[in-house]
Amino acid sequence: MTLAQQLAQGVKGLGLKLPQGAEQRLLAYLELLQKWNRVYNLTAVRGAPRMMSQHVLDCLAAAPHVAVATILDVGSGAGLPGIPLALALPNSRVTLLDSSQKKAAFLRQAVMELQIENAEVVCERSEAWKAPAAFEIVISRAFSDLAEFVSLAGRHAAAGGRLVAMKGVHPFEEIAQLPRGWRVLQVIVLTIPGLEAQRHLVALGRD
Repeated sequence: MTLAQQLAQGVKGLGLKLPQGAEQRLLAYLELLQKWNRVYNLTAVRGAPRMMSQHVLDCLAAAPHVAVATILDVGSGAGLPGIPLALALPNSRVTLLDSSQKKAAFLRQAVMELQIENAEVVCERSEAWKAPAAFEIVISRAFSDLAEFVSLAGRHAAAGGRLVAMKGVHPFEEIAQLPRGWRVLQVIVLTIPGLEAQRHLVALGRD
């Protein structure tokens, strides 16, 4: 199976309808990620088919649940989930936030090469960054535990906004340790085509 076929089957399996040209740009993103990964070690996942299922399709699965006007991807790293979300949700404005200069350099290159007009890159620490405006959704993937996520990024969520954490197994212990003032709004089980592992989206809101 080619990568294009794997992506097309995965998108169909997720029940998504991507904008015209999005699949080609996702393939170009994966190619760019592989190229940079050889030098900068942006992700421990190796091999395009594994990157497709564990990164691209994994992130696309969140798209229907975060289709809002403004999204902040905290600790974006290699652009996950922000770049797949920006390509899947052209009406959303996605900010990719990472404190690493080398990761921010990759993100800027990806946004420029793939012509992702609805994405921008910020190289700052989440707790120090003064955002021009709050976001409807603040999302993270493998960034921190839930309590730390709230501590470092909670202030970036608008009134009525949500923090959304992409997790593997259901994080019962982390949920039990949520700081006062925040609660779980929803835990969504995600099924990723080609991936056996458990995946959950945990949405948090203010009390």
